[in-house]
Amino acid sequence: MIKLVDGFKEKLSKGQCVTGPFMKTSDPAFVEAAGYAGFNFVILDLEHGPGNIHLMQNLVRAAQCAGVLPIVRIPGTDETIISKSLDIGAMGVQVPQITCPEDVIKVVKASRFYPAGDRGVCRFVRAAAYSSMDRFKYFENANQNIIIIQLEGLEAVANVNEILKIEGVDVIFIGPYDLSQSVGFPGQVDHPAVEEKMMEIVRHAKDAGKYVGTFVDNIDNALKWKARGVQYISYSVDVGIFVEASRKIVSEVEKG
Repeated sequence: MIKLVDGFKEKLSKGQCVTGPFMKTSDPAFVEAAGYAGFNFVILDLEHGPGNIHLMQNLVRAAQCAGVLPIVRIPGTDETIISKSLDIGAMGVQVPQITCPEDVIKVVKASRFYPAGDRGVCRFVRAAAYSSMDRFKYFENANQNIIIIQLEGLEAVANVNEILKIEGVDVIFIGPYDLSQSVGFPGQVDHPAVEEKMMEIVRHAKDAGKYVGTFVDNIDNALKWKARGVQYISYSVDVGIFVEASRKIVSEVEKG
């Protein structure tokens, strides 16, 4: 399974774009389908989704079955949730509402084993094949998991250079909807004031040699931000994609 992580990192290192949806689903079949469709990753959502760790375990299995990288978006910087998400086999964590360097340090420490962090050690977990994997190989592989931090408010923008100094983060993710609220234009993710702050993060991150990601919910915005140097494109949400596809079918059948 480490090949999924290596493939993800290789694409980014080559300047390529990786794409995947947020998943609110409680059904592993939808996660599998996303993998078979060719997405590079899926973000299994514990922040705004209805699921729990027990449910996430089967969604992670489904992702790995279909050859797509499973990332769990956790509710915050809680080290227990980070550890549990990685223990069930998630190959990355995406952490929202990062505002300062101290938040990043906490996330990295909770996500990595010594010497990169102080994640709680248990090898009798799914990620270690329930102890059947060589323990030292497990620790080595686990320290390659993806860490993504979300910057989505004016406080984070103000602290971006200090945040970028913290080692161990793979992707800096801009949350446009929360940022639009923080800027004073809730939901207006294309507003010039919102895009100005987004571009400020992109420029600083690129100068620091960091990969950048963001959320989009239409193709035009995906191509726009890709052209601006964003490589980790979180494209919409499983339920939203289903609604749009269904609406298009209904419209075309009714017109026909």
